[in-house]
Amino acid sequence: MRLSPTPLSNPSHERAILVGVEWKTRRAARRTSTLTTEESLEELAELTASAGALLVDRQIQARPGPEAATLIGQGKVQELHAAVASLPADLVIFDHDLTPTQQRNLEKAIGCKVIDRTQLILDIFASRARTREGRLQVELAQLSYMLPRLSGHGVEMSRLGGGIGTRGPGETKLETDRRRIARRIKRIEDDLNLVRAGRALHRRRRGAVPLATLALAGYTNAGKSTLFNRLTSASVPTDARMFATLDPTVRPLDLPSRRRVLFSDTVGFIRNLPTTLVKAFRATLEEVKEAALVLHVVDVSAPSAAEHTAHVCQVLAEIGAAEIPQILVMNKIDRAAADGAALDAETLRSRLLRDAASQSQAPAVALSALTGEGVDNLLALIDQLLPLDPIVHATFRLPASDGATLALLHQFGRVVSTRYSGETCEVEAEIPESLQRRLARQA
Repeated sequence: MRLSPTPLSNPSHERAILVGVEWKTRRAARRTSTLTTEESLEELAELTASAGALLVDRQIQARPGPEAATLIGQGKVQELHAAVASLPADLVIFDHDLTPTQQRNLEKAIGCKVIDRTQLILDIFASRARTREGRLQVELAQLSYMLPRLSGHGVEMSRLGGGIGTRGPGETKLETDRRRIARRIKRIEDDLNLVRAGRALHRRRRGAVPLATLALAGYTNAGKSTLFNRLTSASVPTDARMFATLDPTVRPLDLPSRRRVLFSDTVGFIRNLPTTLVKAFRATLEEVKEAALVLHVVDVSAPSAAEHTAHVCQVLAEIGAAEIPQILVMNKIDRAAADGAALDAETLRSRLLRDAASQSQAPAVALSALTGEGVDNLLALIDQLLPLDPIVHATFRLPASDGATLALLHQFGRVVSTRYSGETCEVEAEIPESLQRRLARQA
């Protein structure tokens, strides 16, 4: 089966053919998601565009089960070989994980580079990581993926030792490569443990002043970064491409009640996110686990919105965040319409959760992060669901040298006025009641 290709716009990029596999038997089909093969291939096309490749063809192979040597069978392999030569194409991307043997056999038979969905996602993550932590996490995932895929080249690649008793076949390059990668993995894991320790320290410091933390979670390209920028006036890059945001960002947010909370933007989830990436990005996902409230953002205009919702709920459960209170943020209502009229929030919520077969009782709000419609309703709902920590008006008389307390007042409250008199500083501020109690204990 062949689907229509995407028009080319820049011939200088790698030209890719996508390959999907549709299992005919129920046993094989159970190993896949609820998305149809066409929908899954469409998502792979978005990933391919995000990686910077140009899509020249899409093909689907229907089989009763996977073929051990090539996954898709010799007939389809020959068809792909002809397509690569005629189009031409530089790359074939499979919407299915390939074993190392299958990947080597396919590359040899097709005559071009062959990668699978996991390798494509790893490549996107590598191009988007900006912080040292992000780069370490991506490198760890790449090395973990690469280690079982190393192949040796026989005795001709052996290295001989020096001195009596060391001559012989020696150590193959494959063995030294494996040991080198294992050492690098160990070093990266040690570095990431330091990063996690630093994150834990920052969380403890934030916990000293009890500020609630809100975490954005959702499927990739659901509009999380656009919503984050609108609420916090941040400048996190937004893009229609998948995984436009990789490194987490934390910003303060003032609620209508004048309470201040911390708002965290995290990496988007995706169907069949590689296990190596889930493990590598544990430090990032901990931001979700430590949140007082999770804002689950859903693109209600997406045809697979229900499947995306169900998948994110599944991932939240896997990382231990299922019990954290949630708000279902139904984004992009400017695109979602029925019979030409925009749907109300409760209708959207009922349809979304019914189609996702979810029993979630999370309250929902419909909005458009792009236009700002409904954002005030979201802020009011956050204020309603967060634990109470009312804002109080207080006056403090501090030593003029007490910069630490003054910084706390500016950081976690709204300083109304500051007056200096000799060695004393009088500060009038609106702050959370919990901060007032803490400063009173220190006085």
